[in-house]
Amino acid sequence: MTIDQCSNRKQETATPTVGNSPHPDSSTEILDTLSRPLRDLRISVTDRCNFRCTYCMPKEIFGPNFTFLPQRALLSFEEITKLVRLFARLGVTKVRLTGGEPLLRRDLWRLIEMIGTIDGIDDIALTTNGSLLTAQLAHTLKSVGLRRVTISLDSLDDEIFMRMNDVAFPVAKVLEAISYADSAGLTPVKINMVVKRGGNDQRILTMAEHFRGTPYILRFIEFMDVGNSNGWRMNDVVSAKQILSTVGQKWPLEPLLSDQRGEVATRYRYVDGQGEIGIIASVTRAFCSGCTRARLSSEGQLYTCLFAGSGSDLRTLMRNGADDEEIIDVLKNIWHVRSDRYSQLRTEATPHLPKIEMSHIGG
Repeated sequence: MTIDQCSNRKQETATPTVGNSPHPDSSTEILDTLSRPLRDLRISVTDRCNFRCTYCMPKEIFGPNFTFLPQRALLSFEEITKLVRLFARLGVTKVRLTGGEPLLRRDLWRLIEMIGTIDGIDDIALTTNGSLLTAQLAHTLKSVGLRRVTISLDSLDDEIFMRMNDVAFPVAKVLEAISYADSAGLTPVKINMVVKRGGNDQRILTMAEHFRGTPYILRFIEFMDVGNSNGWRMNDVVSAKQILSTVGQKWPLEPLLSDQRGEVATRYRYVDGQGEIGIIASVTRAFCSGCTRARLSSEGQLYTCLFAGSGSDLRTLMRNGADDEEIIDVLKNIWHVRSDRYSQLRTEATPHLPKIEMSHIGG
């Protein structure tokens, strides 16, 4: 079925209800060694991306000779849906699709539609660089059950943004994608800006001013030591305190309460009522104690931390014929022994530990 056919069919039916059955009760809740429940599943649907952002997939490593996963290695949509259904039995209510660039995965709308039928899943979101998000696709994704979208944009200055994405992709195209997402109802649209000292930190106020007074939520992200390819140094980090001071001196801010447990962004609203911003401070204000996220790579490796060095192979387990209860037991065992708190333990030595690349499991 083509996107056109899917969109037309969905317009003839009611908007799907995502996760319309009760959530698992406390008797099914599983906790890790630090008493953190499992609530969120981030799924990388591809390890490929059409950008070469210097803080994520630098060309020096992810160049033309880099070997990406073959199609047969990727989890099928049916395999992903099976796993999401099992994760939902253990308390997962939120699913976020990532990459690489998730919109490079052909017919992604089919996966969203399939996940949308799973009892207990009440929120399906997508993180994208926006380069492939057209008006038609945004409406199609909404029609099959996608609720929200987060779009990456590191600067409004073309020269800076093109230098950071390293494929000469213009700002205007990303701004178009933001408007398409908004028009389709994939709201609230969140804008992620990774702030790197000497790269785009002088554009913090420009970004804040542009998105003030709009329905969009700008989120500033501290430059993180994810993976081992982005040349991370502590000196390149612009701290949450510095970002908050920069914006707050221009437009006074006041804190907002978190929407839910496990939320990664600290939220602030403008005192004059012109919207809100968020700050994701994994480096200087670790939020490990509230982390409820598991991450599934495109080839079926399960990671319990963004900074993990290794995962658990669920693809082989499924393809060797394990039944639902066997997989459930494996998932429980993985989560029960989880003790990850990398950001709380970060020292001068930890950034050099072997870690999975962010492009492989999503941010």
